[in-house]
Amino acid sequence: MASKLLRAVILGPPGSGKGTVCQRIAQNFGLQHLSSGHLLRENLKANTEVGDVARQYLEKGLLVPDHVITRLMMSELELRSSQHWLLDGFPRTLVQAEALNKICDLDLVISLNIPFETLKDRLSRRWIHPPSGRVYNLDFNPPHVHGIDDITGEPLVQQEDDKPEAVAARLRRYKDAAKPVIELYKSRGVLHQFSGTETNKIWPYVYTLFSNKITPIESKEAY
Repeated sequence: MASKLLRAVILGPPGSGKGTVCQRIAQNFGLQHLSSGHLLRENLKANTEVGDVARQYLEKGLLVPDHVITRLMMSELELRSSQHWLLDGFPRTLVQAEALNKICDLDLVISLNIPFETLKDRLSRRWIHPPSGRVYNLDFNPPHVHGIDDITGEPLVQQEDDKPEAVAARLRRYKDAAKPVIELYKSRGVLHQFSGTETNKIWPYVYTLFSNKITPIESKEAY
């Protein structure tokens, strides 16, 4: 298959199973999974220059602005110019998408369409371990001990914005920001939309899509 490096993006609202799909793509196809949330946490932890700028916003309870996230991701992508990669959580806005567009042409953009009720249920069952970013779901990957992180034994928390009353506003925010991004990639002919309520049912279609672009590491479709 072509030796061209694969450039892919996954879009999806909170609770869409994006993280799970990314893990499977990375395992099956050897792409570097680059999550903006994970990279932001790493930079905050390491007190990098961009991490310190982000912290000033977070400490005031503000969202980290476009230009800071864009800078974070661009410097990471420069380091990975010789690798296949999959971006998760970036670009979230049209401004970010346009910045990304200046440095590369995307091959695949996956958008996960999950019904609102499903997202609401999943998010209300979601607990996280803030220091590592590990996410648990009480239905399909519960911790071994309720309320406790499997690896460190530290307590899990439910984020304020995963609580039912905050979910609707959060999903609306996502939709408003993502709509022009989705339209942009649709007009470029690289957008592939997948709808459903179960990640395991969506996965075979995602697997087939990637298989047409890059040879799987293992021939089996299994997780």
